[in-house]
Amino acid sequence: MAIEVGTKLEGKVTGITHFGAFVDLSGGVTGLVHISEIADNYVKDVNDHLKIGDVVTVKVINVDKDGKIGLSIKQAVDKPASEVRPPRAPRPERPSGGDRFGGGSGGGGGGGGYNRERGGRPFKPAAGKPSFEDKMSRFLKDSEERMSSIKKNTEGKRGGRGAKRV
Repeated sequence: MAIEVGTKLEGKVTGITHFGAFVDLSGGVTGLVHISEIADNYVKDVNDHLKIGDVVTVKVINVDKDGKIGLSIKQAVDKPASEVRPPRAPRPERPSGGDRFGGGSGGGGGGGGYNRERGGRPFKPAAGKPSFEDKMSRFLKDSEERMSSIKKNTEGKRGGRGAKRV
């Protein structure tokens, strides 16, 4: 039997670890139910919810290329319509101008009110989706700017680079 994502199966708990439980599905195929997929509430100890030999209904949530099977007990339980949360409403737009914390203009560079002096970046609307390389080069540039600023500020305080000590 081929195991496909989304199918619900019955299995027997064969092992318990601090990070989850191993479940034998059928034909010697074993999958892992991660601790976060055991119950809807917080699970501190897997042993509080499962015992070796328990027969459980699981839902296949992923199958890796190397044969690892990810299972979920909490997704296998059909919830009544009253328990299913409706999707979140989008957040309302913030008014432009003013800084993030509700003050005046704060010298920010345009909408969004980020203050360059406090380490913020001016707001730039996304023109298309930037590639990973674009994001990485921007991160490196910002990081180098911040590090040089930190070095300039700390050298004077420590007396580094030729500062005369009395």
